[in-house]
Amino acid sequence: MSLPDAMAEIVDDFGALGDSDKVTLLLEFSRELPDLPEHLLEDAMEPVPECQSPVFLSVDASDPTSVRLHFSAPPEAPTTRGFASILHQGLDGASADEILAVPADFYHDLGLGSAVSPLRLRGMAGMLARIKGQVRAQTAGSGGPPTAP
Repeated sequence: MSLPDAMAEIVDDFGALGDSDKVTLLLEFSRELPDLPEHLLEDAMEPVPECQSPVFLSVDASDPTSVRLHFSAPPEAPTTRGFASILHQGLDGASADEILAVPADFYHDLGLGSAVSPLRLRGMAGMLARIKGQVRAQTAGSGGPPTAP
């Protein structure tokens, strides 16, 4: 599996834990999601309707060697916030090529399938798909990465 180093480390951290500890780690991630920068307003961000909670994301791939990601997820949705934080910590600053190479189902390697509902996992997949879509759109025709699934 091709993952940026930061994301591979997160996957390894989850892989080393039992189910209840994985949930605890996910909740820790939810508390680590950074606040939005002042220049970003939620209404200017892309919604992620695949998530059960209102989640919004912003992708800045103007520098394809260091893509910037921002998320807005409500504190009362810790699972969703945790997923957003995992994606932020694992992909923010990665190159467009690295992000596009992340397998769509990498979240299975976190081992949360028995602790989190499939619907919630699909929300994380939706976030990743939208990140990749924005990266593709922003780098198309700029000599950036080729369009890849």
